Amino acid sequence: MPAPIEFVESEAKSVLNRVEGMPFKWSINPYRGCQHGCLFCSSGDTPILMADGTTRPLEEVRIGDQVYGTVKRGSYRRYSRTFVLNHWSVEKPAYRVTLEDGTQLVASEDHRFLTGRGWKFVIGAEQGPMTRPHLTKNNKLLGTGKFAAPPLRTIDYKLGYLCGLIRGDGLLQFYRYEREGRTHGNQYQFRLALTDGEALERAQEYLLDFAVPTRRYPFQQARGGARGVRAMDAIATQTRSRVEDVERIVGWPTDPSPDWQRGFLAGIFDAEGGYNSGILRITNSNPLVINCTTRCLEQLGFSFAVEWRSRPRIKPLKVVRLRGGLREDLRFLHTVDPAISRKRNIEGRAVKHNARLRVVEIEPVGVRQLFDITTGTGDFIANGVISHNCYARRTHWFLDEDGVNQWSSKIFVKINAPEVLRRELSRPTWRREEVALGTATDPYQAAERRYRVTRGILEALRDFRTPVGIVTRSPLILRDLDILTTMAGRVDVTVCVSIATTDAALARQIEPTVASPAQRLRAVERLAAAGIRTGVLLAPVLPGLTDRPESLSAVIRAARAAGAAFVGHRVLYLGEVTKDTFMQFLAQHYPDLLPLYRRMYPGQYAPRAYERHVARIVGETKQRAGPLEPRYIRPPEAPQQITLL
Repeated sequence: MPAPIEFVESEAKSVLNRVEGMPFKWSINPYRGCQHGCLFCSSGDTPILMADGTTRPLEEVRIGDQVYGTVKRGSYRRYSRTFVLNHWSVEKPAYRVTLEDGTQLVASEDHRFLTGRGWKFVIGAEQGPMTRPHLTKNNKLLGTGKFAAPPLRTIDYKLGYLCGLIRGDGLLQFYRYEREGRTHGNQYQFRLALTDGEALERAQEYLLDFAVPTRRYPFQQARGGARGVRAMDAIATQTRSRVEDVERIVGWPTDPSPDWQRGFLAGIFDAEGGYNSGILRITNSNPLVINCTTRCLEQLGFSFAVEWRSRPRIKPLKVVRLRGGLREDLRFLHTVDPAISRKRNIEGRAVKHNARLRVVEIEPVGVRQLFDITTGTGDFIANGVISHNCYARRTHWFLDEDGVNQWSSKIFVKINAPEVLRRELSRPTWRREEVALGTATDPYQAAERRYRVTRGILEALRDFRTPVGIVTRSPLILRDLDILTTMAGRVDVTVCVSIATTDAALARQIEPTVASPAQRLRAVERLAAAGIRTGVLLAPVLPGLTDRPESLSAVIRAARAAGAAFVGHRVLYLGEVTKDTFMQFLAQHYPDLLPLYRRMYPGQYAPRAYERHVARIVGETKQRAGPLEPRYIRPPEAPQQITLL
């Protein structure tokens, strides 16, 4: 299996780089190496099983998040936590896979799911170029089946949660005693002490929603020993009106709604529940609590057993045990959504085959925006089934890899770049000259979501009033719109978004892991609307692919419509490292163009005559579109060229 992306956190000694032969004197590159991936992808709304037991739409998963994947241990494949190493989206034809239990999965034809007979692509053929293992009707996928929707945080849900949690683990009392000098000694007390801060924070928040503020304080210190004692915090109030409000909040409703039932089960599970050795239990000695627990489970369609647990010289306990295995355990956890993440741990649980996950239909649904992630285990859990993820390409066909074999599978992150930059900008000799950001690698590649180095660099440039020019292919730049707009009011800020073509199909082929042209144009529009001087870099211009007048004109017209202040262009540059890779790409997809490229690229640059030909078309088109500032960027002749993405 291909190696996952490796992030190497490095400390830079210097960040500002002097550049010769370019329109700018200084450049900064937060990363060395650039992330790219294959074509496997799924719909953005597909729920992914996170490491804390909750679910999150695939499009909202980010680099550095922990999710569940699987690993093979002994005779079984088991669930295992793993980190997300990469995340991206593309637009491409999609298919809907419908399973026997109603689970629906939208994915590309190249996506793979784990079946009882191994990994299978969504679409394939028995013979011809698409020959490969692929899904057919009656194939059975592995996993638990579709995830239940989480509850809505309604007033009833919050009331139910507080009732379950406080009746399960809280102290709520009123007592009277006589004290000299006072007419009465009435005391009101509410206290909730827990070892898990997640449930305590939720309870405090929900009480505040009902106008009951509480104070939080350390209740018990951790102690070692054979059995050990965990630290415990508490929330409390002794104000009469607030204690009486709590008493009303946790009252038993005569006709509890489904939302109240979900909330109660979440609260009582956080208070008195456990999930150990694959068994989900709720334990309590209060008959009212046990009766309410079983009624709520019945109403929500869960199967359970009630057992007695005797204790010497102590009141016996009743134990409510959920039936149905991991599939029902996850349905319970997702349906009621308890707060305590340690009680949602499925690490090491075996992947079973008892869910109704046979394929009943595979149908095309047109071109969709699809998402994918790379994880440490090579897979993840998508809507209850085991889904293969992508691998990192070691080269990208039109970027000069500069001789680094692991350019895209090993990313060097200059984690201290913002701090080093601040030191360099504070020197008396610094003249606040324009700094170019993203000249060798995209400053908004996927790793930026996790490390936020580029944002730290922009903050330093803002604070030292230094002009900046940014080149990127990623709409992630919109995340930093707040900093850019502040900077634009003080110094010159220019953003250049690279777009090679407006043809979505061609863009998916030449830039499979980059945001679609439409997404990048929307980023241009938002940046321009915010007052940022924003342009489009029409690059790379690919002979025979994107250099037709209508193709170049389409990009320029789209840039103009999006509010771009200028359009620049750059003809394809083929470095010594990437030339072979690019020629292989042509041989596979466009063999008729091979003779043309061999004639045009005996070296690294296209002929001057061809560059002038492209420049003429671009210039004429811009004249027809209206006045646009010309900006043609040619790579320098030096071997260590600066590549504009």
